[in-house]
Amino acid sequence: MNLLREKAFTLSELMVSALILALILVSIVAVLTNINLLNETNRNLTIAVTHAEYLIEEIKNASFSGLESNIGSGVWDFTSAQLSATYGLSGLNNESVNTTVEQSGNPLEISVTVNWTDIGQRNRSVTLSLLRTN
Repeated sequence: MNLLREKAFTLSELMVSALILALILVSIVAVLTNINLLNETNRNLTIAVTHAEYLIEEIKNASFSGLESNIGSGVWDFTSAQLSATYGLSGLNNESVNTTVEQSGNPLEISVTVNWTDIGQRNRSVTLSLLRTN
C-alpha cells in the first residue's frame, strides 16, 4: 500500500483558483457600483422631469393674459431652495429651473429647463416645452 500518493491540490492550483475567484469578485463589485451610479442618475432625471412637469401644470392653470410678461420677469424661475420653500419639492444638487418664452403670440410656446449637477459633478439638463393658447 502506498499512502503517500493521496490526491490533493497543489499550492499553485490553489493560487490560480484564488486569483480567478478574486477577479470574479472584483468584476461583480464593479458592476454593482455602476448599477448604483446609473440608478442615482436616473432618479435625478426623473425628479428633474417631475419638477418641469409640475411647473408646466402651474403655467397651464395660470391666466393667459400677462403670462408672457410673468415668464419674462422670472415668476417661474426657481433654485432648489425656492422649489422646496414654495412647492415642497425636494431639490437636486445645484438645481435651477428656467422658464422662457420661445415664441410670442397665440399660441405661446414656453420652455421649462431644469439644470442640476449630477454624480461626478456632471452638469445635466432637461427641457420640456408646451404650446399655450388663449
